[in-house]
Amino acid sequence: MAIKITDDCINCGACEPECPNGAIFAGGDEWRFSYKTSLSGTFVSKSGLEADADSPQEAVSADLYYIVTDKCTECVGFHEEPQCASVCPVDCCLPDEDHVESKEELTEKMHSLHP
Repeated sequence: MAIKITDDCINCGACEPECPNGAIFAGGDEWRFSYKTSLSGTFVSKSGLEADADSPQEAVSADLYYIVTDKCTECVGFHEEPQCASVCPVDCCLPDEDHVESKEELTEKMHSLHP
């Protein structure tokens, strides 16, 4: 299951540098598949989004920090627990019940982001 940032976010930014996949961005900021990954060229995400890894993608949230589901692996392959949740001072990094994935699926996603 991916992690989401709830409306309780205070925009402190503590979570962003902790993400090994570069899945966390400030509200309004565009994101890229290549950010903090080894991706280049055309990439097709688990959700089916096809994009050039270096092309900017539209921000998911205009106001609050957000997590790109296609890049979130809950830190599988890097840490024992999601680092965003462990550093969040207001506990707003929570499991995203709309994007449930097994540990095997998260491991596969991690390997696709870091081939």
